Amino acid sequence: MTVAVDQQYDLQSKIDEIVGEYGAKPTALIMILQDVQKHYRYLPEEALRAVAKTMKLPLAQIYGVATFYRTFTLKPTGKNHICVCTGTACHVRQAVVIVDKLERDLGITAGETTADGEVSLETVNCLGACALGPLVTANGIYYGNMTVTKVDKMLSEVLHKKHDSDSTEEAA
Repeated sequence: MTVAVDQQYDLQSKIDEIVGEYGAKPTALIMILQDVQKHYRYLPEEALRAVAKTMKLPLAQIYGVATFYRTFTLKPTGKNHICVCTGTACHVRQAVVIVDKLERDLGITAGETTADGEVSLETVNCLGACALGPLVTANGIYYGNMTVTKVDKMLSEVLHKKHDSDSTEEAA
């Protein structure tokens, strides 16, 4: 039980720190949830309860924001995040084939995380870089003009490379 209490204290401490950065302003709720998700890689229920308590907002309001925006997830995600654009420009350039290849190679379907917690795969309607379609992002790095043959190289880079969170490198 001591571990659970310590973990709860650590969680509350982290939430207090994040909320404090924004002065607990209700108008900053989206940015607060973004920071919480960045820290935990998803929005755990305990964290949402702590945000509600710290900000003195109804839990329903916190959940309303967390479930309205597609950028937020309530389930754990992998250490590596791969996102495939399936918007019109990417779709007509065979993005579906890229999704199929990634699903086969990773053994999951879009919206899932591998059993070892290493990779999450998702699709989105647009990443806003239509000229690079089909477009895939992996841990924030853009891989433009993606083809089935380029998927293997990208996966190798993602799974075998030390990730630097400050990296701004692009691989278009």
